[in-house]
Amino acid sequence: MPNTALNPSLPRPKHVPESLVYDFDSFRDPGIVRDPHARVLEIIDEAPPIFWTPRNGGHWVLCSHAAIYKAARDPDSFSSEMAPSGQLKAMLAALPPGAPPPLVPAPITFDPPRHAAYRAPLQSAFSPKSVLALKDDIRALAVELIETMKPAGRCEFMMAVAEPMPVTIFLKIFGLPVEKQKEYRALAKAHLGATDFDLRATQERLRKVASVMHDTIVDRQIHPHDDLISTLWRAQFDGKPATLSDLENYCVMLFVAGLDTVMNGMGLGVHKLAQDIELQRRLRMDPKLIPLAAEEILRRYTFTVPPRRVAKDMVFEGVTMRKDDRAVLLLPAADLDATAYERPQAFDIHREKAHIAFGVGPHRCLGSHLARVELQVLYEEMLARLPEFRIDPAKPVRYHGGHVWGPDELHLLW
Repeated sequence: MPNTALNPSLPRPKHVPESLVYDFDSFRDPGIVRDPHARVLEIIDEAPPIFWTPRNGGHWVLCSHAAIYKAARDPDSFSSEMAPSGQLKAMLAALPPGAPPPLVPAPITFDPPRHAAYRAPLQSAFSPKSVLALKDDIRALAVELIETMKPAGRCEFMMAVAEPMPVTIFLKIFGLPVEKQKEYRALAKAHLGATDFDLRATQERLRKVASVMHDTIVDRQIHPHDDLISTLWRAQFDGKPATLSDLENYCVMLFVAGLDTVMNGMGLGVHKLAQDIELQRRLRMDPKLIPLAAEEILRRYTFTVPPRRVAKDMVFEGVTMRKDDRAVLLLPAADLDATAYERPQAFDIHREKAHIAFGVGPHRCLGSHLARVELQVLYEEMLARLPEFRIDPAKPVRYHGGHVWGPDELHLLW
């Protein structure tokens, strides 16, 4: 069973008024473990649009669509850097001679203008054109996984499809050996589930991730393939060739994001379909509606919670924040905000207002085109190849929190 013991509670800082304190643990909140989006609706109803929680080191939680949209587009106020530059410089100075430099996941933890320079080499690999070229391979893998599990009349979906499908596709794009995917997933899960917020502990976890890829990274510099690691070796930054440090910074970010995010989106999407037989029937009768349904699933069941660091003393949306306060953007709450969406709890595939499940601003999800294709293909093939599927009533769904929410297990019957 998941660990539902809450992380320690810290005292309220002096600049935080008691009226803005709301106790919420985005990693281990019992409501998240039970039903994350029901818990989000409770938070919207009970908490201020921006509140401070004493859990997970104490931090701000931005909930409203307006606040999140504004903060995500203002990196001068809400930085994506893991730590202030002075702290990272102190870590560098304390390193023994010959020690590797700290790993700084690129470009997700960089702010503009550096962010744009490091994001640019990735744009073509994840462009709509490049993703479209992968669609047949994505579909073939989806068909293989679904047909393999189909005869049993039941499955644990996360293990049978949601994990191997996007992970296999990503490892092929990346250029890493597919046969090691279980080892890779374990490292990604350990990193994303950590709640210590200690720079040294974070570096130890990231170093393990970099180490497992080291031989492949070095080999691609000498023997380039048609993969993303080889492409990154050809990039230049400030007029200088890419270094091993650059490659490791890229790879730890892509590794962690690519091996975890889409599988959780798949789990939440298939959970919705399994609960809503009428929706299944409607989409089976008219498959052209599947892309619209996929977008509404992303809005209704948004699942990422990006972290930020407050970059300066300021008053934001009437809330006093101090430099180096931590904050998270509760995207699931933004996409259920009644000030932004009419009847936000309702599932309406004909909504006109776009969701922000992939974020907004300079850090909008680089892999959104790939994720969309994978999700749509999955829904198309499951609806075409399986009879009506439903949740196994004997095995309730288990969820996890963190920076990416989703089911731990999803047992289906058909």
